[in-house]
Amino acid sequence: MFTTTPDQSSIKFFVKASVALEGVFNKWSATLKFKSADVTTGVLDIRIAADTVDTGSGMKDGKLKSKDFFDVKNNPEITFKSTKVVQTSPLTFDVIGNFTIRGVSKPETLKLTVSGKGTGEGAIKGSMAFDRKDYGMTSGIPFVKIADRVQVDVDLQVKQVSGPRLVYKE
Repeated sequence: MFTTTPDQSSIKFFVKASVALEGVFNKWSATLKFKSADVTTGVLDIRIAADTVDTGSGMKDGKLKSKDFFDVKNNPEITFKSTKVVQTSPLTFDVIGNFTIRGVSKPETLKLTVSGKGTGEGAIKGSMAFDRKDYGMTSGIPFVKIADRVQVDVDLQVKQVSGPRLVYKE
């Protein structure tokens, strides 16, 4: 099992818009567990407190927390739980999983690159993109043109706390 170091890690998002719409989530957790030493048996579980969205603008944060977007009152968590890990090169992986936002779950793929392979600690960096309208976020923000595609970037500093060293394909 691997744990993350939140103070050295981040989960960010970016949406093309007429006014910059990007930010971070200030409270989240991520675990990475393996059934065996085979790296493809991994399960990545990310849980984000939706109301900790931080764009640097109270007005934008308020709009994102509203029922038009994250609907944090009824859906306090945004989650990603992997269902399959595919090694695509010695250091890259496609992590397929169920992404849930606003109570809507759909399969999405997180494309990751790892560093520190075989040392028991390192970084997992990558991104995923989704169409916000697929999750019921069809509203806009007054006077701001927002694209439908949302990019989520993860930068996780991880440390192995139990289990055998992982075996990778070369």
